[in-house]
Amino acid sequence: MVESTVTIHDVARHAGVSAATVSNYFNWPDKLSDRMKKRVATAVTDLGFVPSMPARQLRRQRSGIVGLSVVNASNPFFGGIATAVEQVAEDAGLSVVVGSSHESPVQQEKFLTLFEQLRFDGVVVAPSDDQLEPLRKRHDRGTPVVLVDHEDPDGRLSSVSLDHREGGRIAASHLVDSGRRRLLFAAGPEGVRQVARRLEGAREAVAERDDVRLDVVRSSDLDITVGEETGRWIAALDPPERPDAVFAGNDLHAIGLVDALVKAGIRVPEDIAVVGYDDIPFARRAAVPLTTVRQPIAEMGRAAARLLLDEIAEPGRPPRDVVYPPELVVRASAP
Repeated sequence: MVESTVTIHDVARHAGVSAATVSNYFNWPDKLSDRMKKRVATAVTDLGFVPSMPARQLRRQRSGIVGLSVVNASNPFFGGIATAVEQVAEDAGLSVVVGSSHESPVQQEKFLTLFEQLRFDGVVVAPSDDQLEPLRKRHDRGTPVVLVDHEDPDGRLSSVSLDHREGGRIAASHLVDSGRRRLLFAAGPEGVRQVARRLEGAREAVAERDDVRLDVVRSSDLDITVGEETGRWIAALDPPERPDAVFAGNDLHAIGLVDALVKAGIRVPEDIAVVGYDDIPFARRAAVPLTTVRQPIAEMGRAAARLLLDEIAEPGRPPRDVVYPPELVVRASAP
């Protein structure tokens, strides 16, 4: 036996109201009194009615949903961005669908194509690479697009970012000012724009110091596991060849690196000082609390969401950029 589908007219009869009132409840609730909304809500619950999303989109010309594509949702930095975006969107009556590209432009494109096909109201994107033209074209087709943790060099997309070059400069300067002379930048894979900017800043900080060396080591990722591998590689070097300071591309990499160094009997910071980047919640709770460059994660997520809401409300408005200054947070790993 096939169970019949509950319709908007069934809800209207059950609540003793018109179908138009039920439609207003879902699409324009401000038109109804609290008493009327309660009557319709009770009928919806009693009958188990689920409204059709395509039908709501046709009536409202909006889906009530925004998309969020991040590089890696398991990284607390991007998890914090997602939480902040969701909070602002929820306050505005919108839902958020999150996709994690895992640094794959192909996966990012799949998410964004799906978001566009489903007529999402707009998207916030932490790009997986510097190829922004597909995002610009979506924006030109009418989908509001806001970048987070990235800027648009062409100035066509609104963005929220940090001055990563300055972040790299203050991190390296801190290590040099504390007496370190053999610096190593644990950069992760090539092609990550933000990390490349951090390296540029670090190089600027040591450029005028003849007695300071800055080397770079690449790895497959910037997560904890690969950070441990980098730490073991450092520990296996002959002591004279080891750096006396490491600036890691992010906090996850730094935490794994510190753990491997300590397990190998290398003292942090006495033998090797370590600085991370992001100031994720785990940084202050690590076995050796981590000195790091703070990104205002929640503020960045909220700012991106507000920019998106503004573009949804006012299509065609000029793009805006929000750039936050970095802040060095000094803890035990590099006092």
